[in-house]
Amino acid sequence: MSKKPSATAEKKDAESAASVSPAANVGINQKLTKDDRIDLFRMMMRIRRFEERSLRAYQAKKIGGFLHLYIGQEAVAVGSCSLMGKNDHVFTAYRDHGHAIAVGMGVNELMAELYGKATGCSKGKGGSMHYFAPDRNFWGGHGIVGGQIPLGTGLAYALKYKNIKGAAMAFMGDGAVNQGAVHEAYNLASLWQLPVVFVIENNGYSMGTSQERSSAGELAKRAEGYNMAWGTCDGHDLYDVRAVMDKFLRAAREESKPSVVEVRTYRYRGHSVADPDNTYRAKAEIEEYRRTKDPIQVFQHQLVAEGVLDEALIEKIDQAARAEAEAAAEFAEASPYPTVDDIQKDVYWEADNPSERKSKGRLFFD
Repeated sequence: MSKKPSATAEKKDAESAASVSPAANVGINQKLTKDDRIDLFRMMMRIRRFEERSLRAYQAKKIGGFLHLYIGQEAVAVGSCSLMGKNDHVFTAYRDHGHAIAVGMGVNELMAELYGKATGCSKGKGGSMHYFAPDRNFWGGHGIVGGQIPLGTGLAYALKYKNIKGAAMAFMGDGAVNQGAVHEAYNLASLWQLPVVFVIENNGYSMGTSQERSSAGELAKRAEGYNMAWGTCDGHDLYDVRAVMDKFLRAAREESKPSVVEVRTYRYRGHSVADPDNTYRAKAEIEEYRRTKDPIQVFQHQLVAEGVLDEALIEKIDQAARAEAEAAAEFAEASPYPTVDDIQKDVYWEADNPSERKSKGRLFFD
């Protein structure tokens, strides 16, 4: 079990973090009430503690396959998803736990999915990379690098086709920007003026290769080649994420204009838990970012300066997040695994709805 940082250490880190963000006074952030700000902080803390608990479960061999942790990037998902309206949608890649919690999915169903249990959000069949919640306009969780970007573009097309005032956010990592499917999606989004915001979560390393060594030029600026607007923001600053994303989401919803936003962020762990953390970057680099730009510490420092948080409330929120994550692990542990018969369920619609089947022939082969 990881040791909880002392209150003194957390205070020192907060004082080392960035000063109050200029973006705090931008319109969309000025509208936040005290309770809104506390809820945003709580959401970030819940993601962090969920990820830490899932890491321990993985190390205890309770979770198999891949586990891509979002530790260090919490402000990106929370800031972006906090802006969602009823007709806004989210697609993301395999580092999807933060986005799932940010849109409101329950941690029990999420942890159970990691454990491969039938009570998971994808009935234990998808695991870490395949979280879904159609009722919350959250469409995954995709394991194919860049594969979610055409899907997000397609949903944006559907919104425009149906005259629905909404937007699709299609998140990707910096390692996905060179995929052909991403450029094809950019092209169609621009040609058809679709309400989509392509969000590049640039954490500096596409698996184990630095962005500087793998991708030429400014990633967001590539949008100019497709006549799309673009912008950048600091992913450790929740206020900045909200201010920039709000601008482009409004353009998508109100004017059906596509755009690209590059968010400068960082991950503390390896590409996945199975990958080493420090073989391609210095440990000092990780620690420096954690000390000066940890998104939770930065936002905590800002809220303390605003008079929104005090040490007692911070401790209460932290303890609640830890307890919630622990309860989710207990729920997952106690949940049943899918049965052998479940392997043929949720594969073909007609197999699950035989009374409405119209095709003939066999759907499955022994």
